[in-house]
Amino acid sequence: MTAGPGRRLIPAYLVTAGRSRPAGPALDRLAVLVRTEEALPQDTGSEQRRLCALLEPGALTVVECAAHLDLPVSATVFLAADLAAAGLLLMRPPIPSAGEIDRSLVERLLVGLRSLH
Repeated sequence: MTAGPGRRLIPAYLVTAGRSRPAGPALDRLAVLVRTEEALPQDTGSEQRRLCALLEPGALTVVECAAHLDLPVSATVFLAADLAAAGLLLMRPPIPSAGEIDRSLVERLLVGLRSLH
């Protein structure tokens, strides 16, 4: 929600309720967020509702959510941690980078596959 170019109606510090650390576990900016089936309580804030609505069709990373919501990543971490603590979101750690492939293993696999033919 913006009031004009570069101006938000709700400052990011209000989204975090003035806290300097999220209440839940540390959350990586590349963590994947998924919405649960739980119904939103009546007292759910507007920014939290926006995040849940954004995740209705599927999963997104924290940074993707921040970009869609036009919020700083740090504020989005707070929202996601609060929603996860309430059972409204599931968080999955980021997928680790693939390691180096053992070339000898691949060569043995190819030899085995060729022997089947």
